Amino acid sequence: MGSTAIPATMRGVYLPGDSTAVVREIPVPEPGPGQLLLRVGASGICGSDIGYIYREHKSHRGVDGPAYQGVVTGHEPSGRVVAAGPGVRQFGVGDRVIVYHIAGCMNCDNCRRGYQISCTGASRASYGWQRDGGNADYILVEETTCIRLPDELSYVDGALIACGFGTAYEGLRRLAVSGEDDLLVVGLGPVGLAAAMIGRGMGARRIIGVEPSEQRRSWAEGLDLFDATVGVEAPGEVIADLTGGRGASTTIDCSGSRAGRSTAIENAAEWGRVSLVGEGGTLETEVSDTLLHKQLTLFASWVTSVPAMAQLADNLVRWGSRPEKIVSDRLPLAEADAAYRMAAGAGTGKVVLVADTDLDAS
Repeated sequence: MGSTAIPATMRGVYLPGDSTAVVREIPVPEPGPGQLLLRVGASGICGSDIGYIYREHKSHRGVDGPAYQGVVTGHEPSGRVVAAGPGVRQFGVGDRVIVYHIAGCMNCDNCRRGYQISCTGASRASYGWQRDGGNADYILVEETTCIRLPDELSYVDGALIACGFGTAYEGLRRLAVSGEDDLLVVGLGPVGLAAAMIGRGMGARRIIGVEPSEQRRSWAEGLDLFDATVGVEAPGEVIADLTGGRGASTTIDCSGSRAGRSTAIENAAEWGRVSLVGEGGTLETEVSDTLLHKQLTLFASWVTSVPAMAQLADNLVRWGSRPEKIVSDRLPLAEADAAYRMAAGAGTGKVVLVADTDLDAS
């Protein structure tokens, strides 16, 4: 592998909050102590970016004011290390890495457990929200947020692991999905598709998907991840028929909607386990017959930990699974505005920004 000189400037994508994406020329940063400079190979567009940054700048997590601090967007990057700052120990130039999207204080209990997503320190910053993110030619990252990208996986695979697949994995880990379980996935956007792929790897004997959009349902059916997919018209009847009247022993809602959560809960079997990972909306359910008498266990999770994300990358290799399978659109950085319009519209699968050149060949 050869080396490439690092330029003085690069392109970065910004979101003004008016449903547009703007590419600007900015300086390439230099890594400080404990930091790495990556040449970005791929960077995914997340649904949370659409809801909280792209259309308008909203507050998030109960914090006053807009969550977005006018930085380069994108919290789902993977890439290759091109420079390392003083004190870096684990990674070096040429290493391929996935970036966990929260830089935490590394001192609070959550950070010490690897859940930097739940960091309680004042220095907590998310790539693409409070510090420059991955929708750029280069990104400056903390070594503590980096995970090795296995050689068997592409940069696009790594970008998907960086958020959506990690979110689905955490939800399914909480459920302890195994070969004894039927898995019901509600909401077949990118996170729902990730849940199906991971559920298959974890050994679920039957995977059923629920999705109101006929376009998304058709796309999902073509990926060969589900044993059956159904719409929202009387899904309970179809699910009952597929599960011998029992319902699914494990269910996960990836829709973030009240209706979706209700579907996941109502179609869980007795003693079933329900995972809630979709952001936003509300939860409304009858308690006695639906929850108590069925002896259900509900789990709620927010993304995953750094160790679990590393475990997921290794598991995907072991399972022979490729996250990039769920990508419907790959666009170069120069076409970021078109990419965001696709992600914000009635798209089918995942939208990803990719590097102009093959990083591993450069």
